Parts: sequence; C-alpha cells; structure tokens
Amino acid sequence: MLESDLLYEQGYSIRINTPADPFFYYFDYDQRSHDINMEFQHDHAFYEIHILLDSSATHIIEGNFHALQQYDIVLLAPFRLHMTHYPEGPPHKRLIINFAVPRAVPGLEIAYTAMLQPFQADVPIYRFTGGARSAVFEPLNTIFTVSRSDSPLNPVLIHSLFQQFLCNLARQSDKNQYVLEEIGNPMMQKIYSITAHIHSHYSSELSLDSISRQFYISPYYLSHQFRTVTGFTLTEYIQITRVRKAQQLLLHTRQRISDIAEQCGFNSFSQFNRSFNKQSGMSPSAFRKAQGVSDGGSSLSSY
Repeated sequence: MLESDLLYEQGYSIRINTPADPFFYYFDYDQRSHDINMEFQHDHAFYEIHILLDSSATHIIEGNFHALQQYDIVLLAPFRLHMTHYPEGPPHKRLIINFAVPRAVPGLEIAYTAMLQPFQADVPIYRFTGGARSAVFEPLNTIFTVSRSDSPLNPVLIHSLFQQFLCNLARQSDKNQYVLEEIGNPMMQKIYSITAHIHSHYSSELSLDSISRQFYISPYYLSHQFRTVTGFTLTEYIQITRVRKAQQLLLHTRQRISDIAEQCGFNSFSQFNRSFNKQSGMSPSAFRKAQGVSDGGSSLSSY
C-alpha cells in the first residue's frame, strides 16, 4: 500500500451514536454498482463525505454533474441534495462518512466554522496528490486502525482524529486539483442544467411553460425527458427542492415559519404545510422541534 492510499475492508463499518444525537459518526467501507444507483438526489440532516476508492463515478450535487476519479473527496453539508451514479461493470469501492458535531462549543465557534468551510464551496469536491493527499488521509487510516480495538477510549480518539482530518483538509484546500468536466449526453446535460436552475431559483415563480421557454424545449418534450432522467415530474422536483430549502432554514435560522414559506417560493402557507408534510412526514413546526430547535429558532444541537 502506498502512503497516500486509504485503508479499506469491504463491509467494515464504524459507528458512534446515532443521527439523532448531536455527536455522531458512521464510517461505511463498502462498494456500490450501477445496478443499485440511487433514483433521486437525497439529503441528510448531518454532514456526509464520499471518497471514491477506485475507478470512476459521477456525483450530482444540487442538479450539477461532477465526474469523479479515484480518491476524490466529495463534501456534503447538511440538506445539500446529492446522488452518486456508478458506471456499468464491477462494483466500485467507496468510503462514506456521516457525521454530526456540536458547533456551539464555547471558544471554538470561529475555529469550527473555518474547519467546516470547505463544505460550503460552490463545487465541494477535492482532489489531492502527493504529500497533500497523504496529510489528509493519514488521520483516516489511523481511525481505521484504532477502531479495530475495543478500547473504551475509541470514541474520544476517533473524534480527535477526525477533527485532525477536517483541519488537514481545510489547510490543504488551496492545493485542490479538481476540475469540472463536461459529462453525459446533451439531453441529460440540459435536464440537469434545468435542475440546477431550479435549485438556484426555487423562490421564484417556476412552471413547465416558463422553464420550457427559457431552455428552448417544448413543454411536452421537457415533461417527458425530465421524468425519464430524474424519475420525478418537474412539479414534484420543484416542490421537493423547496421543501429541502425550507428544512435548512428551519434548522439554521430564527426566521418565522410563514416567512420561510414565502422565501421558499410557496404561494400560500397552506400549500407549504401540505407539501412539507408530504415530503417530511411532519409539520414544519414539528420538524423544527424534532431537530432540537426552539420555536424561536435558536439551535439546541446545531449540526
């Protein structure tokens, strides 16, 4: 194994607490194939990191296509829509890391913001080589080794090492060599440019007719192709995107729920409630409370 390689064992995992806890880690060492590609972009209330360990794949983040190579690191902030497409052929190894850490630690707020800043990049994908990659991956390999023991100190050690990994990544971010590439057939690119438009203009009036005019495609053809590519109708996709944006605002701001509904493009509060309940399985106020946020919006356990 080269110094810059990541340790791996298929089917191995490391778990500390659950996603409902303010302090949570899950390392999933496994493989995925084309046959089990996700149908639609999804999101989480926690952070996620995807590291491709061999060959190539495609990652879609909020409607935008990104080609991945071995050891590319995808950083996904909470509630950022995403999905991975694996090409046909043998299964592809990957490491998925889900985590949540309390950010409101007295005296560390500024440092934590800087540590997590790479997740906020417009294209949060990082490609390192040589010494930069070794520096970033070293703490992850130590976590893998430490986790093989059953010491009661493991949760503390893994937490400390993971903070080191995040800090190393932030410090090496200026050495990022990732570049965007044009991928997919022309129609698929157009459909995903439309999804990117929806994610950028979710607060505006969006309709099949207005989008078809803007992208120079007939409403009928757009409707058919959009469902073929994404698995959802255009209207469903718009509503899902708006609800996901509302979830972010409910979790991370003090705004009133009625203001959030308007900001996310819903024409009425009743429409917002119906759509939110359909997508989330609960009301906006219940969602805010379930995530540990008071009615005033102050976070009790911010992710």
